[in-house]
Amino acid sequence: MPVPSSVPNDQTQPETVDVVVIGGGIAGICTALELSERGLSVAVCEKGIVAGEQSSRNWGWCRQMGRDPRELPLMQHSMQLWRQMHQRTGEDVGYRECGVAYLCDTEAKLAKRQKWHDNYVGAHGLSSRMLSQSEANALTPGAAMTWLGGLHTVDDGRAEPTLAVPAMARAAMRSGVHVVQNCAVRGLERQAGQVSGVVTEHGEIACRQVVLAGGAWSRRFCHNAGISLPQLTVINSVMRTQPIDVGIDTSIAAADFAIRKRLDGGYTVAHATLSMADIMPDSFRLLPDFWPVLKAEWRDYRYRIGQRFLDEARLKRHWSHDEVSPFEQVRILDPIPHDGIQSSALKSLQKSIPAFQKAEIAEKWAGVIDVMPDVVPVISPVDQVPGFFMATGFSGHGFGLGPGAGKLMAQLVCGETPCVDPTPFSLNRFH
Repeated sequence: MPVPSSVPNDQTQPETVDVVVIGGGIAGICTALELSERGLSVAVCEKGIVAGEQSSRNWGWCRQMGRDPRELPLMQHSMQLWRQMHQRTGEDVGYRECGVAYLCDTEAKLAKRQKWHDNYVGAHGLSSRMLSQSEANALTPGAAMTWLGGLHTVDDGRAEPTLAVPAMARAAMRSGVHVVQNCAVRGLERQAGQVSGVVTEHGEIACRQVVLAGGAWSRRFCHNAGISLPQLTVINSVMRTQPIDVGIDTSIAAADFAIRKRLDGGYTVAHATLSMADIMPDSFRLLPDFWPVLKAEWRDYRYRIGQRFLDEARLKRHWSHDEVSPFEQVRILDPIPHDGIQSSALKSLQKSIPAFQKAEIAEKWAGVIDVMPDVVPVISPVDQVPGFFMATGFSGHGFGLGPGAGKLMAQLVCGETPCVDPTPFSLNRFH
């Protein structure tokens, strides 16, 4: 699995802070950094290690192109923050404005990209433009495939997941944030219904506000707290090559593959569309919520029922604050990558761009993506528990959105005018 760069650990948790952030992925770390920069005292409690799950396992794309229009304003704001991240953290997080392109080998795919372009590019002031056949083929020198055209956004970018979030965490710590790793939060403490603190495996932390940025674990935490969060998970399989010179700098999704050039000279490779949807106990509970997206996008998933069903079924859905929680039983989700999906992606890449036939695969891994029924995240207060907020359900879009999501979450916590309209991200849309 990818190993994120190390982050110093606060050996003892603070007794009192203004805000506790649950989860040390990109959404939680960016929220903590923003809150600290506003003068609040903050503790991040991470059950495993910073960026141990999907925040270090994603593709590393930072894209505006192809997004749901509800996400676009926030993503545009996030891109501004990515461009400043090197200066903000004092470290190279790998951000490069390399451009992103969707290259099309069928008329149907080209029409789909054209429709998105026509609907959203002008309305949101994006630089995205449709490529001619010759322009599309120029992005993949030596390709055996002839692309009919494509969609290209020159100012989209990439960053290194194993470097970026740890660098943000170290910057947050220099700003005064307590980052306590191997510290699971078991539950919320409340007084008169209002958040008054959290109980971790190491004791209590008093606070006025709590932000849950728990990724794939958020639904289980919420269920124990009596809060409804309709969230499922899917497994995305990824691999990386040894350094290889193929003359491609743009991040590309085409045919059945997606690639991103890495700082080490290799490429991150994944299937352009396919993920694995394990059938879980919650799959049956939430089928009515997810049925519309399943009908529309069922071809984008492979389905199976197996060991993960049993593993999930064994984990508690209810526990008290003096009991060992599921978050202590499983510190880091480390699923097995799907060989068939990875093999399909690699064959498609090597067939389309023969130079990759010489590529050596250095590592394979998988990550667990938290998905909402409308594939749009929740960045929202929880009205039924004053002082409790959520930043979760990023549906595979969290790495790019992370800096913007952290800023929006901090603004909601502080009662500031938000940088974008938060209505599309409200938890109440599901009730």
